[in-house]
Order: sequence, then C-alpha cells, then structure tokens
Amino acid sequence: MQATGGKAIYGAAVGILMLEARFPRIVGDMGNALSWPFPVHYKIVRGASPDRVVRRNAEGLLDDFIAAARELVADGVDGITTNCGFLSLFQEELADAVGVPVATSSLMQVAQVNRLLPKGRRAGILTISSSTLTPLHLEKAGVPAGTPVGSTEGGREFTRAILGNEMVLDVEAARADNVAAARALQADNPDLGAIVLECTNMVPYAADIRAATGLPVFSIASFVTWFQSGLAPRIY
Repeated sequence: MQATGGKAIYGAAVGILMLEARFPRIVGDMGNALSWPFPVHYKIVRGASPDRVVRRNAEGLLDDFIAAARELVADGVDGITTNCGFLSLFQEELADAVGVPVATSSLMQVAQVNRLLPKGRRAGILTISSSTLTPLHLEKAGVPAGTPVGSTEGGREFTRAILGNEMVLDVEAARADNVAAARALQADNPDLGAIVLECTNMVPYAADIRAATGLPVFSIASFVTWFQSGLAPRIY
C-alpha cells in the first residue's frame, strides 16, 4: 500500500472562514469545533467583526476573505464555507477565486427547501438582523423574491450580544429570543412550511424552534453536513 501526499492537513474536508469575534460560542455554534461530527479546519479573517460584516456589508473585506480561503485550500481543505449568512455577498467571488466548492451562506438552502414542501407552503428566513439583510444578500444566495423574513432584532439578548461582540451571553434569554422570533414569523405567514436560519449562531436553538413551531428547521449545520458529505462521501 502506498499513500500519496500533497496536502499539509488531512481528514478535514471543510474549511470554515471565521469572523474575528469574542462572544461565547456554545456547542451547536458553528465556531465550536465540538458541534461537528467530522473534522473541520478554521481560519479567522482578521478585522471581520460581526458588526462590520452584518451591519456594514463586509465593506472592504473581500480580498481578506479570498486570501484566507486560498490559505485553507493550500493547507488541504476540499471546500469552503463561512460562519455568517450575510457573506452570501461574496459567493461568486470566493468560488471563482479558490477553485473548490464554496457554500458561503445558509440562505442558499431556501430555494431547495421550497422544493421539498407541499403546494401552498414556503420556507421563511430567521435572521439576526432584518434591517440590514438586503435584497442583494438574498439574490446572491438564490432566495426567491417575496420570501418572508423574521428576526431576533427586537429581542433583549441574542442580536445585541452577538453583534455587539459581548463577552457574556445569557443562553436562555437568547433561546427565548429565537423562539419568540420564529413564532412571530409563523404567525405572520400562515403559509409557512419551514424555517431557514440565516445566522450560524442560531443553531443551538434549532430544536427549540422546531418544538415551538412544529416546522422543519434548516440551518448552517444541516447545510454544511450535506456539503461535507459530497466532499468526503462515506465509505461503505
């Protein structure tokens, strides 16, 4: 038996571009390595704060994301993702620059989820910041026009703590914000058939949202698990 080299790192097919942040990343959060059932490789994009990416359209950061993605590929990953749904803005540029599959945003699932649902039902989006989630973000992710959007922006903990990059997160208050926002989205849209979580920090609350609404919930965890299964198919 012979083994062939060419990479610096083996066994981690997915490379994750991380924002530079200090808020707590509890299990379930994309930035907590214990959240994944397979190895991943991380690269922090310096200067990419949550506020700058979510509230200021990642202004001036494209070259930094491309450079970090290229480093991940050079180190040995087979595909790239990011830890913020708002980075759908960079989908085309990153894919063109790195030469491997790129999945920038959980929002890319919306059109696919719609095809899973019965006639008369559609997916809705739950985001950390509806006030800055623009039509361009949605267009770049292939989200159908008119897709309903709900947000935790009106809550007392989740949006403030994450986008404010705070050192302490009240997990139960953040859970309550996510559940309340999901219920409001459902109440406002009787045709809602599923929820797609834009924010990668919402994953720890996906099961609570499912229990509260009775709807299927899709997140960056479901998206990247699917993504990884194509990069490194299971051997039977």
